[in-house]
Amino acid sequence: MNWATFFAFLKGNLHKTHFVKGLLSAVGITILVSGCSTSTLPSATTRASLTTNVDDYQYLIGPGDNLTIFVWRNPEISGNFIVRPDGKVTTSLVEDVEVSGRTPTMLARQLEEQLSTYINNPRVTVSVSRFNGPFSEQVRVIGEATNPRAVNYTENMTLLDIMIEVGGLTQYASGNGAKLVRVVNNKQVTYDIDIEDLVKDGDITKNVDMLPGDIIIIPEAWF
Repeated sequence: MNWATFFAFLKGNLHKTHFVKGLLSAVGITILVSGCSTSTLPSATTRASLTTNVDDYQYLIGPGDNLTIFVWRNPEISGNFIVRPDGKVTTSLVEDVEVSGRTPTMLARQLEEQLSTYINNPRVTVSVSRFNGPFSEQVRVIGEATNPRAVNYTENMTLLDIMIEVGGLTQYASGNGAKLVRVVNNKQVTYDIDIEDLVKDGDITKNVDMLPGDIIIIPEAWF
């Protein structure tokens, strides 16, 4: 039986049982991720063995962030600024400053350069509150999580932290059939992750480090 015949059979019998519905959903997600080869991640307790150094993470400013920009000896141009949806802010001297995707230190040096046109030897510091970060830095959880959504990445975040944020698994989730999709060296790599063993059985060896931009796909169980 080919895939077309198989799906036609399942669709024709969707009214009979929830089991068939779950089977169709699980097979669909399996096909979605099966196009990529899968790899194994080290557990979060073996951070030193990671090929990608999560310890080098630096927060990047994103839309919705609240910035405090302080220009030494120039309080009239210092203040609080909310990053617009287009990733920019407007100060009293410099309009439409592109800030999204920059670290606070990078932005401070950028502003010093721009303000030097108006101020002699400016000194700028930038701090951030109400963190959101760029969308590219968020961790997305889709499928059978209690509250699937995008989660703002924070330093040293793990899979367990993410599952707490999304409220764990639904009763229909195939937690040990979940996949983590990550871009490594400009290539998309898919990893197998055992969420059910982690959150339901407390197997901490299944905890893994997360990186900005990760996508977690949790399929529905077949039965």
